[in-house]
Amino acid sequence: MNAEKKTSVVIVGLGYVGLPLAILLGKNGHIVKGIVRNAEKAKLISQGISPIKDNLLKKELKKCPVETSVNFDDVANTKRVIICVPTPVKKNNAPDYQPLILACKKIGKFLKKGTIVILESTVNPGTTEGLVIPILEKESKLEINRHFYVSHCPERINPGDPNWNIENIPRVVGASSEKALKTTISFYKSFLKGEVTAMKSIKEAEAVKIVENCFRDINIAFVNELAMSFSRMEIDVLSVIEGANTKPFAFLPHYPGCGVGGHCIPVDPYYLINYAQKNGFIHKFLKLARKINSNMPNYTVGLLKDGLKDRKKKIKNLNVAVLGLAYKANIDDHRESPAFDIIDILKKNKFNPVIYDPNIPKKSTAVSLDEALKKSDAAIIVTDHDEFKKITPIDLKKNKIEILIDGRNCLKKELFVDSGIYYKGIGR
Repeated sequence: MNAEKKTSVVIVGLGYVGLPLAILLGKNGHIVKGIVRNAEKAKLISQGISPIKDNLLKKELKKCPVETSVNFDDVANTKRVIICVPTPVKKNNAPDYQPLILACKKIGKFLKKGTIVILESTVNPGTTEGLVIPILEKESKLEINRHFYVSHCPERINPGDPNWNIENIPRVVGASSEKALKTTISFYKSFLKGEVTAMKSIKEAEAVKIVENCFRDINIAFVNELAMSFSRMEIDVLSVIEGANTKPFAFLPHYPGCGVGGHCIPVDPYYLINYAQKNGFIHKFLKLARKINSNMPNYTVGLLKDGLKDRKKKIKNLNVAVLGLAYKANIDDHRESPAFDIIDILKKNKFNPVIYDPNIPKKSTAVSLDEALKKSDAAIIVTDHDEFKKITPIDLKKNKIEILIDGRNCLKKELFVDSGIYYKGIGR
């Protein structure tokens, strides 16, 4: 084990990004300490109990607990500080940097000479140099690149993905100096299997992360628009996408759905839109993509209304099973999930949502799928959890449910249509 692998590391923020990173560092020989805002969360993590519902994470944390506290004094005893705090958007879609500002102020008070502060949180181009570094300098009374260094290695993580994980996903790094760049890359190579690529500047590294998620958002908006168009032409958009995907170059499949969720795709485009506008440029394309994707919950409820008209059912006081709150399959992360917009729209239209997510029981109004279906007159699949993929026409018929809106296109359309169920997917 080389010297780099025995480095002391402090991670600020142990959520969906910070906690897996802390465990991975510990497994690779680093001495890791975590800092969180919640004392109860700190206690659980220190005991090896994961606050995140993820079976693999639970097993790994149990084997490799991370000493965690709410105090920042450990910053004074390390040369590596990694910031993994959330960077959400406000109601007006402007970036909310308060968690980052607070973390930087507290880190700065304990910052010592020779320390590298690595930002993994997603931020606008220019944020590290325009916000993070000035706060650290002010609070520490130290000078960047003379007394301490800053790098940006934007997080890349895909919860629930069996193939790509925090260890093997390639990363990019930008830094405040050539020395900081080389040191940061060497540090990340000590525990990652994926490639680590040097960027020319911190600003470029910041932009990489934003571009990745804007790319996804734009392509999802494209197929969502195709789905809405093709549904009027009686063309199955999934079949078309799979057909186009037979071309071995110049096509990358994306799939339509009832909305875009998660902390990245529906958030990061607003970062770039906001930043560009301040610099005198209007991102019309990004704004349009956001508008299309943000409207998908409305479109989904519209499909439900179409089904009710077809079956001559009244809307008022009708119970609708909302199946899934998480933004993607088989996880408990519900940040920016379209489920909440769908629930609000249902309520505004005088429907009674019956909510069930096996991974998020505290926000569910039904304790099981059977109960949710039993209490409902229609159903919308919002998240393609494995449990929901097993739903059959028999399950619906025994509960007298005639209408199913498959917001994730995760069921076999023909089975339900042939059984007499009114089935509508997104674009099929």
